[in-house]
Amino acid sequence: MKDLKIEYRNDIMKFKEPEQPSHPVTYDPVAFKKEKEKSRRLRQSAWWKKKRSSGICHYCGQKFKPSELTMDHVIPLSRGGHSSKENIVPCCRECNTKKNYLLPVEWAEYLEQLRSDEKG
Repeated sequence: MKDLKIEYRNDIMKFKEPEQPSHPVTYDPVAFKKEKEKSRRLRQSAWWKKKRSSGICHYCGQKFKPSELTMDHVIPLSRGGHSSKENIVPCCRECNTKKNYLLPVEWAEYLEQLRSDEKG
């Protein structure tokens, strides 16, 4: 699945496939490594095991085996997010791949656009 780029022109939102990542990347190798290490520790915690035990994807609401759910940063690390309990949710691989680097508001806009397209 290709990522979607959100463009705003005259207050009209349009979606198209990006040629290059268009989001502002905040990449500090030391900080990024620290956040990834926090994620690894959280993934091993009882908190995470309980969080994904329901088997419900945070985004699509479908039921999966808990082992099939991935750990997603609601606010991606590349967009300034952190590896904290408040910013991590269980989600299916498909949603995680589609969401990629989108912020919550961008993801909601993307889903709304898909719903509008389906209605015709």
